[in-house]
Amino acid sequence: MAAIDLSKPRYPQSTYWGRFRHFIDVTDVRTLFVSGQQLEAAKGLLAHYKQNPGMAVDPEKLWKAKKVVDSTVHPDTGEPILLPFRMSCFVPTNMVLVAGMLTPNPSIKTILFWQWANQSVNVAFNSANANKSTPMDIKETAVAYVSAVTSSCAIAVGLTQAVPRLNISASIKHLMMKLVPFAAVATAGTINVFLMRGKEISNGIDVFTEHNECVGKSKAAGLAAVSQVAISRVLTNAPVLVVPPLVLDRIQETAFLQARPKLFLPINFGLIALTMMTALPAAIAVFPQISSLETSSMEPEFQNLTDRDGKPITRLYYNKGL
Repeated sequence: MAAIDLSKPRYPQSTYWGRFRHFIDVTDVRTLFVSGQQLEAAKGLLAHYKQNPGMAVDPEKLWKAKKVVDSTVHPDTGEPILLPFRMSCFVPTNMVLVAGMLTPNPSIKTILFWQWANQSVNVAFNSANANKSTPMDIKETAVAYVSAVTSSCAIAVGLTQAVPRLNISASIKHLMMKLVPFAAVATAGTINVFLMRGKEISNGIDVFTEHNECVGKSKAAGLAAVSQVAISRVLTNAPVLVVPPLVLDRIQETAFLQARPKLFLPINFGLIALTMMTALPAAIAVFPQISSLETSSMEPEFQNLTDRDGKPITRLYYNKGL
């Protein structure tokens, strides 16, 4: 049996389908039930195999161990990510938040509360899953948190107050009100990512060669990483905050639901959960976690590098985070 390269994901990252399959593993909620002892056993198996690639071992056992480690441990620090803020816990953590923000006819207090809760969770996820080569201190995190929450609440309240005053038909106005949560979350979520990870843009993040040799920090890579994560966040939220309310609008007038109004809430939760479980790996798979840039588009200090054999290095790699 050929040796397995555990430095790379199981599925090819050069295709969207390969990345999608990889992130299905990373976001698998079943990994949340892995104990600390099981995690250490998985890390030990992987380490032992790397030292003895010829050892007899079931490939599926190796890949299962790698799945546990990839979904639990931060690739930059090697430390476990706090459980509620692992990407495998994204759906359970956000289920209550999304359901709350889709509450019909919310009051200003309700909007403010759910936007505050949502942006607080976003701060935690962005911080826990960021590139850790340029960490933020407590003061920088606090400033980013306050800025993100303030902008989110302002946008949400502003949109909610503005739409009812528009001089448009009732049906279009009703539809726009359904889409207000998405517009607010998408805009505020993007601001949140850029504020929480702004230091990666201003100071740069570690970039490395194909042989995993760090050659410095790049601001261009930092901007690319943060931008890609921001796009992924919007793509994650879009189906979750748009599809369920539109589907519910279609089915709530059916005779079936008219006769069984108590089913409306569980159906709503089911739609949200199903959409989020599908949207999350699909959205973060748009970009590979280990992304790259051509050196020609980076800072001058990276444009004349050579490898071990003296050949020009034309591409460098970075961890964009999740």
